[in-house]
Amino acid sequence: MRARTVLVALVGAAYVAGCHWLMTSAPTSRWNALVVIGPMLGLLALFAARRGQRLVAAITALALAGLGLQAWRGGGLAPATLYLVQHVGIHAALAAMFALTLRPGQEPLVTALARRVHGSMTPGMGAYTRKVTIVWSTYFVLMAAVSVGLFLWAPFAAWAVFANLLTPLAMVLLFVGEFLLRYRLHPEFERASLADAMNAYARRQEAAPADRAP
Repeated sequence: MRARTVLVALVGAAYVAGCHWLMTSAPTSRWNALVVIGPMLGLLALFAARRGQRLVAAITALALAGLGLQAWRGGGLAPATLYLVQHVGIHAALAAMFALTLRPGQEPLVTALARRVHGSMTPGMGAYTRKVTIVWSTYFVLMAAVSVGLFLWAPFAAWAVFANLLTPLAMVLLFVGEFLLRYRLHPEFERASLADAMNAYARRQEAAPADRAP
């Protein structure tokens, strides 16, 4: 698991660096959007298909095909606009994923993940993880808003730095900061690694179809 995590991190870093280079060195190339956005659409389509989410998989596959057609024929939306749609769309989707679990009768996403990692939850732990869910929801909304603002009123190079370099850095800082604060405020939380959290999320996704079954 550790070797796989390191490999994924290295591949992700190389992808981010390559995307930033393409955006800033050849921003008008019609193939850039396919190279930058295509891999993410492909992974999303594969993930949705494996989870049995056929509609999401079909829509994503069609979007990928449309992106390839635009790159081949030219025209359509400017690559920079597609980059913005991708960046804002991802953050909006993540914000919705966290926020929808805050509805009455729903278990907050971070609470559900913590329960799968730690087992039993005290009321204090439950209240804290609900607040963390709110923080992550707010964070994703703010990142989407800043992205739009920079795209409209700052040079494209500044937006590219924010989207490709500062965005992953900000997410890591928030994750690490919350990790440190959690054990300071609630020492009753058992120590858990990032791999434990990822496994908990994977188990939650696997259990989702069973939870929806009649």
